[in-house]
Amino acid sequence: MSYGRFAEVYDQLMSDMPYNQWINFVLDQVSLFNVSGKRLLDIGCGTGECTIKIAQEGFEVTGIDLSDAMLSVAADKAARQGVPIQLFQQDMAELEGFEPFDVITIFCDSLNYLEEVDQVRSTFSRVYEQLLPGGLLLFDVHSLYKIHEMFIDQTFTFDNGDVAYIWNSFPGEEADSVEHELSFFVLENEKKDLYARFDELHKQRTFSVEQYTKWLQDAGFTVETVTADFLSSQSPTETSERIFFTCRKL
Repeated sequence: MSYGRFAEVYDQLMSDMPYNQWINFVLDQVSLFNVSGKRLLDIGCGTGECTIKIAQEGFEVTGIDLSDAMLSVAADKAARQGVPIQLFQQDMAELEGFEPFDVITIFCDSLNYLEEVDQVRSTFSRVYEQLLPGGLLLFDVHSLYKIHEMFIDQTFTFDNGDVAYIWNSFPGEEADSVEHELSFFVLENEKKDLYARFDELHKQRTFSVEQYTKWLQDAGFTVETVTADFLSSQSPTETSERIFFTCRKL
């Protein structure tokens, strides 16, 4: 999925996302597995919230994203904050061309935007190639429970005066997938109460923990831990919403 005008309002709509918990997850796993290097690749970096925050923790950070609109926002934000990060437009399933990294992250369910099995498997293989021995792949995905029970056939709304949306979710064409139809209304002239409307379709798909684990192992990874909902001591349950993987290249 390549975000269009959504990039303009993304940070307003996602202001309550627990970005610091993702950063803490990185720091905890790096410490737990004694990763001393500081080269980190943030895949699906979006508008750069996690990318910038992890750079502020002393990492040498590169971010990639499929959306040039998102990357533009990230670049402006990093420049304003004086944070040195490198940003590139690239498809995660075709990742190539970098010096190896110590840590690679794919957060905020970015992996769920890959609709085809081959894309997921290719991503794991490409990431493995771009990691140094002993390096970590850290990522999260939506659980099957979240796709089926919290998204499909649900409607969500939001209105803060400047931005509003209507978000309808439907079953996708593939198994365990969902389509999000979003209509946005963005205030363009406050005096005249004029709003611009734009529509976007986002598709996401997830797989079982067992399936992800098999594909990771096929790519060469050792799956060190599988946890849920930012709780490092909690194994996934039937009602977990977000699944976290820590994988290592030995």
